This record gives sequence, C-alpha cells and structure tokens, in this order.
Amino acid sequence: MKNFESFMAHQLDEYLSYRQNLGYSTKLSRAHLLVFDRYLSQTNAQWDTLTPFYFLEMRTNLEMEPRSVNRVFSSIRVFFNFLLRREYVRENPLQDVPPLRENSIIPFVFSPEQTDQVLRVLSQRVGRSEKNFLTDLALYLAVLLLARCGMRISEPLKLTKNHYRSDDGTLYIEKTKFKKQRLIPVPRAAMTEIENYLSVRKSLMPHDQNPYLLAGKNQGPLKAEQVRYAFRKTLKKIGLDQPRRLMGNVNFLQPTPHSLRHSFAVNTLIKIKERGESPQRALPVLAAYMGHSEYKYTSVYLRVADALSRKNLVDFALWQKRKE
Repeated sequence: MKNFESFMAHQLDEYLSYRQNLGYSTKLSRAHLLVFDRYLSQTNAQWDTLTPFYFLEMRTNLEMEPRSVNRVFSSIRVFFNFLLRREYVRENPLQDVPPLRENSIIPFVFSPEQTDQVLRVLSQRVGRSEKNFLTDLALYLAVLLLARCGMRISEPLKLTKNHYRSDDGTLYIEKTKFKKQRLIPVPRAAMTEIENYLSVRKSLMPHDQNPYLLAGKNQGPLKAEQVRYAFRKTLKKIGLDQPRRLMGNVNFLQPTPHSLRHSFAVNTLIKIKERGESPQRALPVLAAYMGHSEYKYTSVYLRVADALSRKNLVDFALWQKRKE
C-alpha cells in the first residue's frame, strides 16, 4: 500500500484511520487522496498555499476526465471538513469550488443475441484442455451469472457453495458494493448450469475442500482478472471488441464484463415494455434484484433504449466527425 508523502501525510493518515474506525471502506478515498498528495508534493505546497485559487489550478492541471476530477475533489472536500472539525484549518478552501461539467456516458449494451453469442463462444472453450477443464467451466459460469442475473463481477466470485440453495433455486449474495445482502432467484437454465458444474466438479475432485462456488487455485475463488481475460478473448473472436470513444461531450464506453450487468437491466426493461407494462413501475423490483441501494440508480437504464440505439448514436457521431 502506497504511503502519503506530502507535508499533509500525517493528517491524511489520521483522516483515513478515523473513517475506518467508523466502519467505512477507505479504498476509494485513499486512491483519491493519493492524487491530492502527489499534487501537493509536485507543487511544494504548504498550509498557506491551500487557497481556493490553488485548487482551481489543480482542477485545471489534473489530466483526468471531468467525472474523475469531480470524484477526487469530492473526497478532498470531505477531508477538509474533517480538518475543519479538528481545527487544523479555519475554513474549507473547496467550499466554493464548483464541480466540472461531466461528459455524458453511454454504456455498451449487448443485445440478447450478442449475449447469447458471447456465452456460446465461451462454452466452446470448455473441454479443449483437460488441465484447465474445471477452470474454463467455472469462467463460463461466472460470465453466465453476470449475463443472466445482472451481477457485479465480484459477486459470483465471492459466492460459497452454501450460498447456492438448490431446493428453491436461489443465490444468497452478501457484502455487496452497498454493504447489502440479497436473495435472488436464478433462472432455470442458469440453475441447470450450476448443477452441471457442481456435479462435474464432484466427480473430478471427490475430496475437494474448496468452499467457493466457483473454484480457483489454492482453495480460493476465481480471480476477476481471469474472467476479464477470458471475456476479452471472446469479444475479439466474435468481433465485438472495441475501444472507448469520446465524441464531443459523450463517452461511449467499451464492452467489459460489467456491460453484461447493464445489458441485463436494459433488456429486462425492454421486455417489460414489449409486454405492454410500465418499466417505471418495475424499477423498485429490478433495483432490489440488482442490489442497488435506491431504485433511482436503476432508473438510469431507462436512458439507454437498446443496443441498436447505442450503435446508431456511435455511427452518427463518427459520421459527424468525418464531415468535420
């Protein structure tokens, strides 16, 4: 873990210890404050230089997208509120520094057909190597759960075998991004895949003591990087691998494993609309299923109609750029 090195190192460590003692995760705050610490060192800053103008200059000089800059400054602002309470400073110099205007973000959304194609190609990898058979099968199942249950990439990897309840076809998910727990029903087809994996694993490893549902090495789980690597290889094979594009003030994101979660939500809302029902009314249920702390976070998926709309937006933006 990288240490703070600026003249404020003591106060930064004190603040993070305070947050930890309150039960908060400090991983993201530390990352943001390391950016601040590095800038303090580069500019040889001292207490008397920490004026609003200093932070306006910092905001201009950070080579980050507006969204990232705003998040760094949000963490610094909270840190200075802490310094104010501890009487290190007399006022918060960031209190009147406004956020930057952020770029709009259009996530990559797989159509149902593209999702099926990704899963089909991944499943074809299974069995090519006897040595990696179980690992490839577990990787396929991890991506399947992202696609069919809208999970975050960390969630299937943290599941233990007792989190899967075969009697009622559910998965218990704990320690999520928002420190919430939820019990979700698993689609029948996905449940069949889980049962198949567990059966094969038991037959090949009768004395297996690994507690994780998706077994990795050394009695541990699969690693997220293994999933990302297999996913990238699959996208390249089927021609869906593409870079992120910035067109004007719109970010068109590249496809990642997390895109399957977006796709699950968007395509679920589309199906609800096609049935003649209200997607808006379905948001609280979908939010609970996906583990959002509030259903307003789920409502952002209403902005992306489907994969075709996204593709048209990208094509139009590229056409406009060529004209210029």
